[in-house]
Amino acid sequence: MEWYEIKNIETVDSPALLIYPDRVKENIRLLIEMAGSVAALRPHVKTNKMSEACQLLLDAGITKFKCATIAEAEMLGTIQAPDVLLAYQPVGPKALRLLRLVQMFPETKYAALIDNMDIAFHIAKTFAAANKKLDLYIDLNTGMNRSGIKPENAFELYQSCSELKSIQIVGLHAYDGHIRDTDLEERKRKSDEGFEKVETLKNSIEAFDGRKMKIVVGGSPSFPTHTHRKGVEYSPGTFIFWDWGYKHIVPDEPFEYAALLMTRINSIIDEKTFCCDLGHKAVAAENPLPRVHFLNAPNAVPKAQSEEHLSVSVDDTSIYKVGDVLYGVPVHICPTVALYAEANIVEDHSVTKQWKVIARDRKITV
Repeated sequence: MEWYEIKNIETVDSPALLIYPDRVKENIRLLIEMAGSVAALRPHVKTNKMSEACQLLLDAGITKFKCATIAEAEMLGTIQAPDVLLAYQPVGPKALRLLRLVQMFPETKYAALIDNMDIAFHIAKTFAAANKKLDLYIDLNTGMNRSGIKPENAFELYQSCSELKSIQIVGLHAYDGHIRDTDLEERKRKSDEGFEKVETLKNSIEAFDGRKMKIVVGGSPSFPTHTHRKGVEYSPGTFIFWDWGYKHIVPDEPFEYAALLMTRINSIIDEKTFCCDLGHKAVAAENPLPRVHFLNAPNAVPKAQSEEHLSVSVDDTSIYKVGDVLYGVPVHICPTVALYAEANIVEDHSVTKQWKVIARDRKITV
């Protein structure tokens, strides 16, 4: 059997998310090997959103995590993750929700991002009212142009924040997800260019008051360009499951597919086309077609998609029948996982249990 095939597939309804834990563990091992030590790692959990997957990271010795939502932060609290960075500025009610997590999970050290004084004041006021203090990282825009303050403008923000008693700036966060060049040397060049600004700011802050700054950088495509830097944490996320997109964008990285989609053919349209039950609601739809590639039908080409259907072109539909199972690799696994309430866990070619995708919702309890 191929590594992905399931003997008791008749017990699994489609479409389904499949997770292969042995491959997940191997991807974690490869990550640690590339990083040089677990101390340099702060993996992002936005890809997996599952307590059990995060537990595998803990079991491997990883103690620092990054997340994007309050629900992901709560999930990490429930497994007593020691150190959690909410890599999102807690605007509006999120500050109060984060405070509640700090109160609920004293075994977990929480921190968050800021890039302006208005939110710094908001967080400080929220935590001061509860007699609590929160660690913060300044979010830096080094070219992603999505969030953050430009490094050359951030020193003044640090100085202003240092006057507030219930917050403390402990580090700098510089996500460089825009660096996705296939050529590793070009990735390194752009990485060095962006990091130089971060390092300049770090040196200015440390000269100002002697407080040593932590630095968090690097997603799945860019983190290998930072592994030679001392005292820096890397925060890849997609590595844990991998996907078609990164497998082909950054072929130098050794990770293997550890999460697939299972779908069934539900109609034979004509001699060149069939339809399966892998619509927009079953695979991330932000990319153009094809959004999935089938391991056991490599020449099948998705042509049209709607909410519950995917039309696929093949050379000859006579070799297929209604009910046939296809195993597919999504182009983008992260938002695909969030479409499923649970993942089917495949061990020794059988689905043995399910893991709840608990942080797919915006709220768990807080």
